Amino acid sequence: GGGGGTVAGAAAAAVEEVSSAGQFEELLRLKMNEVTAELAKEHPQVSFVKLEAEGVPEVSEKYEIGSVPTFLFFNNSQKIDRLDGAHIPELTRKRHASSGSFPPSTDEHLKDLNLRLQKLTHAAPCMLFMKGTPQEPLCGFSKQMVRQGLKAYSNWPTYPQLYVSGELIGGLDIIKELHASEELETTCPKAPKLEERLKVLTNEASMMLFMKGNKQEAKCGFRKQILEILNSTGGEYETFDILDEGVRQGLKDYSNWPTYPQLYVKGELVGGLDIVKELKDNGELLPILRGEN
Repeated sequence: GGGGGTVAGAAAAAVEEVSSAGQFEELLRLKMNEVTAELAKEHPQVSFVKLEAEGVPEVSEKYEIGSVPTFLFFNNSQKIDRLDGAHIPELTRKRHASSGSFPPSTDEHLKDLNLRLQKLTHAAPCMLFMKGTPQEPLCGFSKQMVRQGLKAYSNWPTYPQLYVSGELIGGLDIIKELHASEELETTCPKAPKLEERLKVLTNEASMMLFMKGNKQEAKCGFRKQILEILNSTGGEYETFDILDEGVRQGLKDYSNWPTYPQLYVKGELVGGLDIVKELKDNGELLPILRGEN
């Protein structure tokens, strides 16, 4: 099995029942361990080393390990490739890493990180990057890649970092100075009420789709289906990632619609996937998207 799908074994193998996400993750981890153990047997000329990501945070930071499992491939002590995620077929394809047959990895990983950081620094009018959260100011492994990347992105070596409208203001000393001079209140715009913010978001484009992820990431499931329908209409639309901006529950209450994706036209809720499909089948979708109904 890889990042999704069914884990297939020998013909006589029984289907293993999974009752929780934690149990599934553990099963997947065991399967990945089995695969790497088999690869190690088949290729004794290759050294296989296993590290716990949280146990060696220095290594995780150095190689920008943002998720587990991640596989790094080295040749003559130089990293030549990487694989993020439990993709067994891809891992098997890359098994000859020590032969030097792989080209250096591209800059796509760094580009994706910079895009994510740009989006994060603009996620709210006033954004504070710190270890943990205001309620739980602790350090966590899952934030390591952002922590290290943001230092390079902002050219500011320490935390906390305060951004206003996506622009770096500075760290604690500067924040204290602004507070002492009573400039902080005018520097940081007051946060709008959630309802006002949701009204603005739903009207950001004439057609707005709220979903998990974005157009480029939606490769399966409900998201793919609704994007295919919207693409077939030829109309222009924008998507909003509900996981990035903390509006996931608020928008459900605002729209009185319990699930995602949600499609809005000129700020008005059209509905979710089922309604969009029904409207398309009835020939009513295009007139609604054009504002004719």
